[in-house]
Amino acid sequence: MTPHIRCVDVKKDYPAGDTPVHALRGVNLEIADSGFYAVMGRSGSGKSTLLHILAAMDPPSSGEVTVSGQRVDQLTERQATQFRRTSIGIIFQAFNLIPTMTALENTLLPGLLAGDSTGMLRTRALELLDRLGLADRMTHRPQALSGGEQQRVAIARALLYKPPVVFADEPTGNLDSASSALVWEVLRDLAHEQEVTVLMVTHEPEAASYCKRVFVMADGLVKGVLEAEESGEGGFDAGTLATRTQHLLGQTE
Repeated sequence: MTPHIRCVDVKKDYPAGDTPVHALRGVNLEIADSGFYAVMGRSGSGKSTLLHILAAMDPPSSGEVTVSGQRVDQLTERQATQFRRTSIGIIFQAFNLIPTMTALENTLLPGLLAGDSTGMLRTRALELLDRLGLADRMTHRPQALSGGEQQRVAIARALLYKPPVVFADEPTGNLDSASSALVWEVLRDLAHEQEVTVLMVTHEPEAASYCKRVFVMADGLVKGVLEAEESGEGGFDAGTLATRTQHLLGQTE
C-alpha cells in the first residue's frame, strides 16, 4: 500500500546570519491509512514548518516528501499551486473567507479560481454544507456567521475536490472551547466517513485527543508516536495524552 503521507529525513534550514536556523533536523513520518491524525508540539518545535512542506507551500532543504503518491519536494511552483488546489485540502487558523461572498460561494471558490464548471461542484458544495450543519446558512456572508460556522465553511471549501489528504494548521486557534470541540468532532467524523486522511498541527492535547495517532515533535524532530488506546477511530483522554507526551519527551530529550 502506498502511504498517504511519507517523509524521509526531511530537513529545513533558514538563513540567519552566520548561524542558520535548523527548523527541521531529519523528520521521518508515515501515514498509510485514512483517519484523523495530529502533529503536536510546542511553539518552535517545527510542526508548522513540517505542515507547510507537506502542503507544498515551502520546499524542504533536503529529504523526500510524498503526499498521495506525489513527490511534493520535486514540484515546480506552478505544479505546487495546482497540487494545492485539486489534490489536497488546507484549513488554516484564519478562516480566509471572502467577505463579499456567501457561504456557498466561498465553498465554491477553488472551482471558480480554476475556471471549472460549477455544476457538479455546486452539488458537492451543497452536500458538504448540509453535512456540516450549514444548510440554512448557505446564503449568509461571513460577517453574519459565528466563528465556528466560518471555520466549517472553510472545511467545506477544503473538501470541495474530494482530496484524499487534508491538512489543518491550528484550525481552532480563533475559536471558543465549544466551537473548537465541534470542529474537532467534524474533522474526526469526516475523516472516517469520507475515508480522508486529515493531519492536524496543534499544541493542544485536548485537540489531539480526538485523533487516532499523535506524532509528538520537539526540536525539529518527531520524538515519538502515540497510538489511541481505543479501537476503531477511538481517541485519547486529553489528560492522559498530556501525561504520555510529557513522559515521552522526558525519556527522549
